[in-house]
Amino acid sequence: MSCLKRSRFRPCIDLHDGKVKQIIGGTLSETAPLTLKTNFVSSQSAGKFARLYKSNNLEGGHVIKLGPGNDTAAHDALSSWPGGLQIGGGINDKNAQDWLDAGASKVIVTSYLFPDASFSLQRLEALSYAIGKDRLVVDVSCRKRGDAWVVAMNKWQDMTDMEVSQESLDLLSQYCSEFLIHAADVEGLCQGIDEMLVTRLGEWVSIPCTYAGGAKSKSFHEPHLTAHLAAGLDDLDLVNRLSGGKVDLTYGSSLDIFGGSLVVFDELVAHNKV
Repeated sequence: MSCLKRSRFRPCIDLHDGKVKQIIGGTLSETAPLTLKTNFVSSQSAGKFARLYKSNNLEGGHVIKLGPGNDTAAHDALSSWPGGLQIGGGINDKNAQDWLDAGASKVIVTSYLFPDASFSLQRLEALSYAIGKDRLVVDVSCRKRGDAWVVAMNKWQDMTDMEVSQESLDLLSQYCSEFLIHAADVEGLCQGIDEMLVTRLGEWVSIPCTYAGGAKSKSFHEPHLTAHLAAGLDDLDLVNRLSGGKVDLTYGSSLDIFGGSLVVFDELVAHNKV
């Protein structure tokens, strides 16, 4: 059996106003709520999605609370699969341990590390030491600015002073065990991944990393694409190739369990079993 790293599918549960939703990431704003564009709102509970992931042994998935009013749904998901899901959204030094005690395998943190949009190494060190780096995920979700990617906080609306780079990821990886990276500019659009970002992540990361944003099937639904794609290279294969297997992939709005028509959940489950 090959020991080479291979990109895997990682599931997600995005929560907004207490419901499982898929949204276009760049439209989420506290100051202008009417700009929100939603692709999917589920009638099923967060717990039901968690049980689905558990039954298929899809480890390393994340629950993201997008704003207030999501704690009950988040607890439902975590209690449905204790130790099987990570939790993010409003995580800080005061509540991180509570969420771990509630059943999260790891906590995911972004905005807390950037008071006034400026990176605080002191906060990262303190949180890492308090709960252990093995239980901490740093979310370095970002937006493209020129030729660089800049970490975005507060539901991807506010730009910070940190670029996603070899240097910054090396620093952060000293205090955490994983990265989660939403490419906010393409999140929810189902128009393809940010291939250059995934390539760079493959070059830069030294710890497990999950990418989210724009993923959709390319092999079976768009036969007019170039030959190398039509030959069977879907986004998961593409991420595997671009990152050398170092980056895992989350599908959102394109996935059939979230109302999409481009990607079949059962096929991704089968991929992870190979």
